[in-house]
Formats: sequence, C-alpha cells, structure tokens
Amino acid sequence: MKLLIAVAPDRFRDEELSEPLKVFNAEGIEVVIGSTQTGECLGMLGDRVEATVTFADADPDEYDGIVIIGGIGSQDFLWTSAELVGVVKDLFERGKVVSAICLSPAILGIAGVLNGRRATFFVSPASNRVMDEAGVIISKDPVVTDGTIVTANGPGAAKAFGEAVVAALKQ
Repeated sequence: MKLLIAVAPDRFRDEELSEPLKVFNAEGIEVVIGSTQTGECLGMLGDRVEATVTFADADPDEYDGIVIIGGIGSQDFLWTSAELVGVVKDLFERGKVVSAICLSPAILGIAGVLNGRRATFFVSPASNRVMDEAGVIISKDPVVTDGTIVTANGPGAAKAFGEAVVAALKQ
C-alpha cells in the first residue's frame, strides 16, 4: 500500500504528521510526502520534512489514498491548492481513501466529497463556514469514518486518525 501525505510547506501540525507516520510505518505502508512545492517543509513546532512531489505532479494511479495534515499552514497553503483539490476528487472518484485532520477536512469539503457525509474537524470561523457550505453532517467525535473518508479534529486524535486510515485502507 502507498499513501500520499499532503503537508503545507510551512506551519503544518507536527504531531498530526508524526503520529500517523508511526502507525503507517508499523503497518509497512509506503508514504510519499507531497506539498505545493518540493523541498523542506516546516512544522509549527519545528519538525522538518522533505516534500518529494508537488500536488501537480502526483499521479493518483500510484496511491491507495491521501492523508492531508492540518495546522495553520493548511488554511494558508492547502485550501487554495486547485491541484490538491483535483487529487482529492480523483482519488475519491476511484473509491480510494481520502482523509484529513484538523483544519484540513475543509479541503475535502472544498473538493465536494463531503456533501451529506459525516465528518469532524478543528472548529474555527473559517472551517465552520466551509463545512456548512459543503453540506457536511458535522460530528463532534475526534475521529469519523464515513465510507472511504476519514476525518479527525486535531492533534489529540492524531494516533487514532492514523489507525482509522489503516482500517479504511484494509476494507
């Protein structure tokens, strides 16, 4: 199995990346880090990770799913990435796992895959607006799986989020 892990080039939430990565590594799942640009990406708490592919160059045929990491940078860099939205739509239409944590479930809403589906997310005025406009059935649970869609509300749910993504991949 192979996952595309989407991170903002700046201010992604460190543990929302590191905790799921531990779960994926333990399961032997191959991961590729993608962003709006290649090169070093910086976490809010100082973690650094290398993005080796841009969303524009990511081939959905190569992946079993996508995991979109949250943090303040998500709203600034990922919500406006037409290329990322396109990858999400493509993977979803192929029945592959699409997942996001913290502020990033808004990207799934922007991509139109959450209409009439249950999801959770980090609540902010902007994320509330996006999710309301997307027709989401909002849940207060820390992690929500609805079909091939997995969402989580923030760093405290990062490990459980990784586990839920693995469970969805195995379905």
